[in-house]
Amino acid sequence: MKNGYWLIIALVLVLGGCHQPKHGQTSDPEVFKGGIIRVQGTKFVDSRGRQIILSGFNYVEKNPVVNYILKDSAELFSQFNKWGINCLRLGLIWDGVEPEAGKYDENYLDQIEKKVKLAAEHQIYVMLDMHQDLYSRKFSDGAPLWATLDDNLPHQTGAIWSDAYLMSGAVQRSFDNFWANKTLADGKGVQDHYINMWKHVVKRFCRYQNILGYDIMNEPFNGSDANSVMPLILAEYAKMLVEVTGMAPPGEQELMMMWADEKSRLAVLRKLSAAKKYSRIIDAAIEPVRQFEISKLQPFYQRATEAIRTEDTTHIVFLEHGYFSNTGIRTSIQPVKLKNGLRDPQQAYAAHAYDLIVDTEEADNQSNERVDLIFGRIHETSLRMNIPVLVGEWGAFYSMDAASVSPARFIVSLFERYNFGNTYWAYGPGMGTKTCFKDALLRTYPQFTAGTLTSCSLNHDSGIFALKWMEEFGIVQPTVIFIPDLKAIIRESIKLLPQGESPIIQSIENGESGYLIIPVSGKPIQRSLEFKLRTDQKSISTNRKN
Repeated sequence: MKNGYWLIIALVLVLGGCHQPKHGQTSDPEVFKGGIIRVQGTKFVDSRGRQIILSGFNYVEKNPVVNYILKDSAELFSQFNKWGINCLRLGLIWDGVEPEAGKYDENYLDQIEKKVKLAAEHQIYVMLDMHQDLYSRKFSDGAPLWATLDDNLPHQTGAIWSDAYLMSGAVQRSFDNFWANKTLADGKGVQDHYINMWKHVVKRFCRYQNILGYDIMNEPFNGSDANSVMPLILAEYAKMLVEVTGMAPPGEQELMMMWADEKSRLAVLRKLSAAKKYSRIIDAAIEPVRQFEISKLQPFYQRATEAIRTEDTTHIVFLEHGYFSNTGIRTSIQPVKLKNGLRDPQQAYAAHAYDLIVDTEEADNQSNERVDLIFGRIHETSLRMNIPVLVGEWGAFYSMDAASVSPARFIVSLFERYNFGNTYWAYGPGMGTKTCFKDALLRTYPQFTAGTLTSCSLNHDSGIFALKWMEEFGIVQPTVIFIPDLKAIIRESIKLLPQGESPIIQSIENGESGYLIIPVSGKPIQRSLEFKLRTDQKSISTNRKN
């Protein structure tokens, strides 16, 4: 087969089926400028009508000691550009924005604005993410103390930091009071303050074309209603154990203890690696998750969107599912509407996706079946709502060593399957030296497609990158493929059909990376591109597993 493949390539070159690529500068600097990003069905498109795939990092500082500001520089953002990063999920912290009720810290926002400007200078889009973990800075990060209405309930933690969502009465009560919009001393509701804070942020940043949009809340949590979720999941697990073993089911207390201990929890998850078993367990909790999203989260999203639209009708509003849907429970969120009752045209789905082993000692040993199910359900939601997906969080492979490469590559292959955008959790100093970054996250992908992308894949074993798209009439800017290491391209392997104008290879200044630029044909036709990358190069990007 290999000899046959190269014979076909040779014949194509001899017969004129593909021109040799040119090397040099494009005549139009607008090639790499997307302008304001719009939503068109389930895809993101730039101001020239090209489909854009967004790929990048979460970029957030959670430490109040440094006022929630990461140190950075123009050199760092230049490096992002050389890595093919065209999107950052930039974290804001409510406590940083509004440290006193109704008073906004403009110095903090000045620092955020500097990052937005740096990103713009390097062709990077920014999604502003109002970040929280465990609701408040009192317990982790997020709300200021004045907006933390925990009614002096005790705060309890567990083996894993996120266990506090399920164990801490203080965290749960704080969320309960937020969803209820409990009145503060100034006579305003706590949720009202949050929404007014968003209006202030949007008014300041809406003038920037590289603002992708607004992620209204990171991982919104149910509050005390969450206490009905895990018992349903564990009860279904107990029922399954009885069916498999024929033994008496463990009691409720035993099940809860089993889940509270990290080692026994991992033992449970190993028994649920098959998608069929896993989906049965998590689907037992669909109803309480649905009730929270319908009765509390959806009205909040609607209120926040209406407020944002008083300041900005241009940029995208990003909706996240509730906390529990990170692990595959189907979400019930619906598209938000404008005040006139019509569907808001600029909205997208900022799904998060984590296998349940995240944050444990076995984080690199994910079940690909479980992960496949999680992303498949995100895709289902995208189709149901007819909006595009930017996976706002995934990964969290904190070691980023060789053991992380395989699970990261598998997830990237799912991005390729569904044409999802993504921002990896999370950027940290030294990331560029990590094995997982170099061998999985640093990837060849189509940043701009002059039409609609239909398939994209890179096979790690053969090094063959393949792309298909439906080119659309009227688009004049080219298709642009980012390539981490231009030396890895075997140039004589490039095959473009139909032929058209010769592709252009353009390097990024002072770097090894660059672009393969495919001029448009001017016709509404199906096009395909294929080329081979040397597999001994460490910059090869993603892997497609079927």
